[in-house]
Amino acid sequence: MLTHMTTEPEQQIGVGTQDAFQRLWTPHRMAYIQGENKPSGPGADDGCPFCSIPAKSDEDGLVIARGEHVYAVLNLYPYNGGHLMVVPFRHVADYTELDGPETLELAELTKQAMTALRLASGAHGFNIGLNQGSAAGAGIAAHLHQHVVPRWGGDTNFMPVVGNTKVLPQLLADTRQMLADAWTLR
Repeated sequence: MLTHMTTEPEQQIGVGTQDAFQRLWTPHRMAYIQGENKPSGPGADDGCPFCSIPAKSDEDGLVIARGEHVYAVLNLYPYNGGHLMVVPFRHVADYTELDGPETLELAELTKQAMTALRLASGAHGFNIGLNQGSAAGAGIAAHLHQHVVPRWGGDTNFMPVVGNTKVLPQLLADTRQMLADAWTLR
């Protein structure tokens, strides 16, 4: 959600030096930076959002599809529009902890996600991956989740490089509905 953008340099107010940069204010990212919705510990009962999402409605939890062992859910802090994750229902931290049926369904829902994203948004490519452990960049290391990030030619511009900000053109609820509809059409 874009809440404020200046087209003129900010006026000097009290401290700081006026410059020629435009500012995109994205205060909703502060929740992520401060660790909101991150588990307080390693267990399923320690506030894990991936354990609580399945109890919500698809709309409230931003769930796109549910399988027997895993589900697909939109990322609350997406890198691109349509960025989703495939998550096992069972609270496991490491890929090697998945059993055979969970591993197979994780792979199958990832394929289905790619198909739905191509159908719904014309994605040209994907970044797909697991960040195993906090040292590898996992924001919620206690519960395994595989990222599926749609990509388009030219989708990276100056904003993430210079401004460390990603501009997303669609609300998450609208993206969830678009992908859920496409999922059933595949």
